[in-house]
Parts: sequence; structure tokens; C-alpha cells
Amino acid sequence: MQDGKHVILCVDDDQDLLDALRLVLEKAEYTVIEARSAEQGLALYKESDPDLIIVDLMMEEVDAGTSLVRNLKAEGNTKPVYMLSSIGDNLNMNIDYNELGLSGVFQKPLDNQRLLTVLREKLK
Repeated sequence: MQDGKHVILCVDDDQDLLDALRLVLEKAEYTVIEARSAEQGLALYKESDPDLIIVDLMMEEVDAGTSLVRNLKAEGNTKPVYMLSSIGDNLNMNIDYNELGLSGVFQKPLDNQRLLTVLREKLK
């Protein structure tokens, strides 16, 4: 927490999506930290100790999101991690949620109400 607000690290190479997430999350009284790459996301994770992490599945490289999640796990992360995906149900065939330690997946385009509901539940 920072200034009484939960800190959420959002990692995505799409600045428009990051801007949209920031608007929704800050309006809901969360503090948002943004990273535009998996490498930057890992560095910010180490610096900021976020309460929850949202990671895009496909960024600058096809497996950048899953690599970041594996690196977070290797660093000892115990905070909830959610993956953003635009590939729908095909994600289940390609990724083992349990192996990665994901708390869940949000499909693009994001349903803002579902996002906020899930975050409220996870961070209470």
C-alpha cells in the first residue's frame, strides 16, 4: 500500500491500454504503476512491492508475459498476478495457470466492472 491505497503494477506494451487501466483504477482509488515491457515490469516489481500485478500475455515478444510471470515467481512473488489476453479460450490450451501461479485471466477488451469486482475481492 502507498498512501493508504493498494498499488497495482500494470505491464503492457500498448500505451492506450495502460492509459485506460490507469483511468479506471485511479477512479476506483488504486495507485497505478506502469511498465511498457517485461524487463521494466520486473524492475518496477522489485522497486515498488505492488499489491497486485496485471500482465499482458503478448508484448514485445510472444512469450514476454509468461516469461515475466515465471520471473516474478522465481523472485518469490506471493502477490496476485492476473494475465491480460486477447486470444480467448485458446489460452487454456497453451498455458498452465497453476504452473505459472496466476490468480486469473482478464480477456481483452476489458470489462471494467468485472475487473474492479475481482480486484476488490482479491485485495480486501
